Amino acid sequence: MNPSSCTSILIGKKATGDGSILIGRNEDSKAAWPKHFVVHPHEEYPQPQVFESKDTGLKLTLPKSWAKYTATPEWTSTYGLFEEDGINEYGVAMSATESAYANPRVLAFDPLVPTGIAEEAMVTVVLPFVKSAKAGVLRLGQLVETYGTSESNGILFADQQEAWYLETGSGHQWVAQRIPDDSYAVVANQLAIETIDFESADFLFAPTIRDFCLTHQLWQKHTSFNFRQIFGTDDATDRVYNTPRVWDGQRYLSPTLAHNPQDRLPFIQKANRPLYVEDAIHVLSSHFDETKYDPTGALGTSEQHQFRPISLAKTQEAHILQMRPTSQAGVGDIHWLAMGVAAQSLFVPFFAGLTQTPPDYQTGVLQFDANSAYWQAKQLSVLIDSHFRQFMPSLITLQNKTLSHFLNSIAKTDQALKVAKDTAAAAKICTQASFANSHYAKTEMANLYSDLLIKACDLSPLNFKTDTNL
Repeated sequence: MNPSSCTSILIGKKATGDGSILIGRNEDSKAAWPKHFVVHPHEEYPQPQVFESKDTGLKLTLPKSWAKYTATPEWTSTYGLFEEDGINEYGVAMSATESAYANPRVLAFDPLVPTGIAEEAMVTVVLPFVKSAKAGVLRLGQLVETYGTSESNGILFADQQEAWYLETGSGHQWVAQRIPDDSYAVVANQLAIETIDFESADFLFAPTIRDFCLTHQLWQKHTSFNFRQIFGTDDATDRVYNTPRVWDGQRYLSPTLAHNPQDRLPFIQKANRPLYVEDAIHVLSSHFDETKYDPTGALGTSEQHQFRPISLAKTQEAHILQMRPTSQAGVGDIHWLAMGVAAQSLFVPFFAGLTQTPPDYQTGVLQFDANSAYWQAKQLSVLIDSHFRQFMPSLITLQNKTLSHFLNSIAKTDQALKVAKDTAAAAKICTQASFANSHYAKTEMANLYSDLLIKACDLSPLNFKTDTNL
């Protein structure tokens, strides 16, 4: 499969109002391509496991001990797993990947490796085996160094202490930056990390990257090492497809910044106020709302299709992984999941401590299935598309209503977890709460679909309007 064209957000713990660390991403690939949501149980195998990627053919020998973790795999394994995002039992979150592109000069000296590690395999071969976000960075970095990568990508990691963003800039070279606690980053299909401080603990990198760049005259010693400039791209395509999305996210989170959609914007920014999960939801759901670039034509301008929006029809699922300092790691952390298009779906909170997912999140193939959570979301989305301006306000009202319900539900579940007698009791509470959240979202979406379907009947072009009663 082609790499996905996504948008990502990372928010540090001191930038949020509740101390959470948030990482999230829209998984964009195809307009109709179902996703599932699963929980892999903790496994202790008698011997190391052999993994083979269906995408690149890479073979890896993996440890015998696998941590429990959540994931959103593809509906079919024909092209590979593409598990994309999840939280493991140790309280480590991972989202992979944000597709990016390296420039021709870099690739001339360290080309991508067709048989290397790629998006399809990353979550599967990293998340079950790490106990911190930093350990996730180091494990993936070592895999890239050893086997190479077939793609340039950005990968998000977090735990309750810190968030990291790793980028692969060529076949074997990579860097990672710790997101400052008081800051955030929005990334859109470009290599984004800027100046690397090789002496700082806030950066990790391939051990050969400086020598590689010096040998091939990509960098001059004693000058700033700007990873984005050395390895990335900066062309007309970026200014139509990529940088406007970063601008869209930053204009919402930092409205006092004076930037334009085609500016090359800083990787790290600070918000004008404390942020919450709903702010991450807003960014991932944004389509240049209230601007002349909104593709829905809300303002009726000629620029409405000038730039690629954050939220679009090709989103398969959107997720926000919320690492909460007031909860037990790997139990009270929350995997927020919206099936289909973020702007036209509901973000449902699932506690990381759950032991299974609802049946409707584990089903759904390419043909429509009314019992599939993915297709339930897509069904409502397509109906809203038919009369976007008339129907979208009703969905926004529902999104606000369900968010309030979920935040209240989370608070009540937190109280129940505080008095849980043991691990099994906590797992039961997390599973029951997650199922209840899912059922509530499903019911509310079905009710809205019914209401809008009835309204759509009166909006048919075959209606005939006359002042005369016949």
